[in-house]
Amino acid sequence: MFKISTLNKISSKGLDLLDEKYTLTENIEEADGILVRSQDMNSMELSSNLKAVARAGAGVNNIPLDKCAEKGIVVFNTPGANANAVKELVICAALLSSRKITDAIDWCKTLKGEGENVGKLVEKGKSSFTGPEIMDKTMGIVGMGAIGKLVAEAARDLGMRVVCFDRKGESEIRDVEAVGDIDAVFSASDYLSLHIPCNDYTRNIINSESIGKMKDGVRILNFARGELVNSDDILAALACGKVAAYATDFPTDEQLGVPGVIAIPHLGASTPESEDNCAVMAADELIGYIERGEVKNSVNLPALIPPAEFEKRVCVIYRDGEGVREGIVAALGGNIVSLCSAAKKGIGYLVCDTPDPDAEKISAANGVIRVRVI
Repeated sequence: MFKISTLNKISSKGLDLLDEKYTLTENIEEADGILVRSQDMNSMELSSNLKAVARAGAGVNNIPLDKCAEKGIVVFNTPGANANAVKELVICAALLSSRKITDAIDWCKTLKGEGENVGKLVEKGKSSFTGPEIMDKTMGIVGMGAIGKLVAEAARDLGMRVVCFDRKGESEIRDVEAVGDIDAVFSASDYLSLHIPCNDYTRNIINSESIGKMKDGVRILNFARGELVNSDDILAALACGKVAAYATDFPTDEQLGVPGVIAIPHLGASTPESEDNCAVMAADELIGYIERGEVKNSVNLPALIPPAEFEKRVCVIYRDGEGVREGIVAALGGNIVSLCSAAKKGIGYLVCDTPDPDAEKISAANGVIRVRVI
């Protein structure tokens, strides 16, 4: 019996995939696997029993990846499962940022109690909320993953010119222009949409210097990670009119209530369809790894799909280095039915079907982090 902990509410469509071999537990210490959405795990103690963490979503900033790697815990995410939901909100935000719709709605609420004068007041006041159409404007996209590609297609279909940053300068999407220079996207954009992870290279990528390369009146859409945008610099750019609007799913305290900021409470993936899709994919990844040693959509292990049929299987996570894999193979002995392996960013993963694996001997081999027999 395998035990699974859920650190957030997980859609029943995902949990329904866990058959009689699984049981849910609130005791994280005994869990074989964890299903998580946004719960912060960075300060959490990780049990030696824990084999895998599956994030029902794309971002993994809330999971201690280095600590998991040290303990041989596989971390999965669900790329693309919530892409359509985020795409729809990005397009919504582009329209909101153009037409001052949120300000107009708030203003309409102030007319409550004016009775028959409401119609006249609406006609008199509506000119304060005029804004441009998005058709024939340029949508710049930084990050062409699952979400970025959908945003590009949607913007194109709405009549926008689309320019995206791609290191190779190649686009696989019809009528979408790819450039290898990110500054070219900054300078071309009437609307700039961010779809990249936050790391040491991308943190504060939108700052006073990059904003200075943009058109006056640019509208910036950040539905990726709040830390991609320097808050002080975006507020200064809004105050002087360089940036016309900043729409974000990750508002900060100092941004709330500022003219030009459209603050949305992290609703990108908050649709029932998205939550179902993420939960199903995350549960499927856990099941595949726990029962068969499969690795799909892992952020810290290489992808590896061993044969579906086996009698006894040993799974080895190791530090990739000269002679390490060979030492593990030697420890396996000669009675090997099948063997496959792969490596990624210094971490190797090997799966071997063999009738009588010596887990203790394999664990003693140089570079081995974790051995599991299934």
